[in-house]
Amino acid sequence: MIKKSPVFSVTEVLQATSGTFISGTVETIFQGISTDSRLIQKGNLFVALKGEKFDGHDFIETAIKEGVSGLLIQDEGKVPRGKATKKVAVIKVADTLFSLGELAHYWRKKFSIPVIGLTGSSGKTTTKEMIAAVTDGVKKTLKTEGNLNNLIGLPQTILRLTDEDELAILEMGTNTRGEIRRLTQIANPDIGLITNIGPAHLAGFGSMAVVRDEKSDLFFNMSPSGTAVINLDDALITESAEQWKGKKITFSMSPNADVTVKDIEKNGARGMRFNLIIGDQTQKTEIKIVGLHHVHNAMAAAATAFAAGVDIRTISEGLGSFRPFSGRMEIIKLRNGAFLIDDSYNANPASVREALMSLKDLKSNHNAYVFLGDMLELGDQSEEMHRKIGMLMATIGVHALFLKGDFAGVTAAGAREGGLSPDNIFFLLEQDSGVGYLKERLKKGDWILVKGSRGMKMEKIVSQICDHFGSDKIGENSRITD
Repeated sequence: MIKKSPVFSVTEVLQATSGTFISGTVETIFQGISTDSRLIQKGNLFVALKGEKFDGHDFIETAIKEGVSGLLIQDEGKVPRGKATKKVAVIKVADTLFSLGELAHYWRKKFSIPVIGLTGSSGKTTTKEMIAAVTDGVKKTLKTEGNLNNLIGLPQTILRLTDEDELAILEMGTNTRGEIRRLTQIANPDIGLITNIGPAHLAGFGSMAVVRDEKSDLFFNMSPSGTAVINLDDALITESAEQWKGKKITFSMSPNADVTVKDIEKNGARGMRFNLIIGDQTQKTEIKIVGLHHVHNAMAAAATAFAAGVDIRTISEGLGSFRPFSGRMEIIKLRNGAFLIDDSYNANPASVREALMSLKDLKSNHNAYVFLGDMLELGDQSEEMHRKIGMLMATIGVHALFLKGDFAGVTAAGAREGGLSPDNIFFLLEQDSGVGYLKERLKKGDWILVKGSRGMKMEKIVSQICDHFGSDKIGENSRITD
């Protein structure tokens, strides 16, 4: 029984990584794996990762002092010689990052539980949390925490698996061609979901065709016996999914899918209502998050949970228990009666557009104020996409626009082109959060949206607004969660 995760013998590490045993005792057993010398526990195998700006080999002596039982290294010349080292099993590999993935894959194969792998240009973290809200009620679920969805984070999540887990949900992120293929090879998911394919990380991928190919690698590197969950409302996904010959579960706003919805109602700041339809069954469902795009996310979560064997009633109840979390369309009621939408976690053209359309619905006849930071990693299309977002701001009736970043001028030009008065467009400096402007004008019932890529640190503006106007803590009446 695997109650503690993970335990490896030297032989298993050598088998998993095709490594070379350098020194130490071949009978050594490793209790857990660490890639961070600050988090080492006695008995760990320390994996000395090497990147462009860091080298774990520089911390080998620290790892030894902290009591590791083994070292997985790729630069033998950086391993100190002496009595201390002789007590530690040293294994050399060609690439420690690749080998970390191989160790995780080896560990994953010890478990027969369903593993869900999901990716997408936007909405994947919210969808992951929705799936978890559904499955937590029926299965002990291991899920990706935070943003640990890359070639380091995903293996770390897999290595947390124990016999107590009954299902795993693994989020997969990418900004470089080939990452989704590698992540899928490591995770070996039984169920694969691509939420959508949109213009994200274009600076690295170059074109939407490459983005499509990268995301589609989830399907093409799954086991043929797996299930692909397919968004029929996304033409790029359906185009790629035609090549998938295995089992499929489809979802769509139209009725020609395995999972669909009808009778969608907007419930103001409290979220959305709809009838969830799976096959010939219908269940009234409510989600406590605003925006039509989150109905899409709920459909994706429902289809994925259905593929994992969860019934429609449990799915509906789980979606109803889901709550938005910090930085992702979280609605906060300020003490003066205005509302703040904190969507500061990340931004790409699709997610900004959806946030703005949600704002349009919510503000009704009240004023709306938007704080927007640059959308990053859009490459040659950056200017055009920022200009279009600026135009959209004007068409939905934003009262005032606060801009931050290198493309603020382009966004402003688009807003002016769309009809927003230059007098209502402001450029934020480091010391200026726009709170002074709001202090004089923000009224009960007004709405504020804060949005931007993580690198723009828009969450600081959220904090400044909340600090100035006051907002209740989570669980109190000012946060709209029920």
